[in-house]
Amino acid sequence: MISKSREELHALVKGTLMAAGADEPNAEDVAEHLVLASLSGVDSHGVWHLLGYVKAIRDGDIVPTAHGEVLRQTPSSALVTGHWSFGQPVTKIATEIAMDKAADTGIAIVGVVQKHHLGRLGHYVEMAAARGMGCMIYGGGQGEIAPATMPFGAARRAMHTNPMAAGLPTGTDDQPMMFDFATSWTSGVKVINARNRGEKLPHGYVVDQRGRPTDDPNDFFDDGGHAPFGGHKGYAVMMLVEFMGRVLLGTNAYADDARGGDILRNEGGTIIVFRADLFQDMAAYTGYADEMGERIRALAPAEGFDKVMMPGDPEAETRRTRRRDGIPIMDDVWKTIVEAAELAGYEGT
Repeated sequence: MISKSREELHALVKGTLMAAGADEPNAEDVAEHLVLASLSGVDSHGVWHLLGYVKAIRDGDIVPTAHGEVLRQTPSSALVTGHWSFGQPVTKIATEIAMDKAADTGIAIVGVVQKHHLGRLGHYVEMAAARGMGCMIYGGGQGEIAPATMPFGAARRAMHTNPMAAGLPTGTDDQPMMFDFATSWTSGVKVINARNRGEKLPHGYVVDQRGRPTDDPNDFFDDGGHAPFGGHKGYAVMMLVEFMGRVLLGTNAYADDARGGDILRNEGGTIIVFRADLFQDMAAYTGYADEMGERIRALAPAEGFDKVMMPGDPEAETRRTRRRDGIPIMDDVWKTIVEAAELAGYEGT
């Protein structure tokens, strides 16, 4: 394992992406997003993805100089195409549009189509929280061509990991109440890492080809699949994400066989943003929000736990630690970063 500062990683990721063909604004946004994910401890959505993005540029799945454009809009809604750019800068623009509209109307909804990987969805929730707004975001449609999840009760893949995130601001900067997770038990990256490192998964995170719970990541790659978290309840949430992120937007109509890759060609993202002061002034709201956090954190921890945390606390704590100590990178991940730089022709590693 090695350690890099936020600044070192940012320069490396940005330089690699620009060498691969990205323009400066896109490379800056993607680097900021990936490095912040790694800084926050969400390593499955951080610099791990750099090699995949460089290969996607090479293969034509990402148009690295494309930018977002509004296709249609109302005072409280918009549909944005990314023209097959990186998902992060396009979704950042969509979130900014949603926030601007919500500032005027109280609540807004914006959809994103024709883009690559959305990235860490919590990133956009944190953007909204910084402006005193709540946010919900749904990413669906990844399973249209390359399904990876078996629905509850099924023995065949039909969906994907279908991530979602939601949260609201508190009175503490950089620490909203927020969550961000796949609606499968775990992300695809963690299954890949477990297989590559010869590790087991928690039992039931994936299923074998007959839909039976297993702890062996190799079963996933032998026609098995992800399992929805929480049984039938998690499956229902997963289906909600599919409707919000794909069906509602009609992403299939925007798919292009030459772009996006099998997993992301039909993916869409739907962002809902609303002002946190809709029903009371902001000071009153943050007072209630902070009181709730204090009440939960003051609870006695159960056996095996050091403390009780609010959703969003782990990311905030990890950011503070990694700003001080550096961002740890597993050796196998660092090898892919070096490979990405070499593939792009960047010599800054």
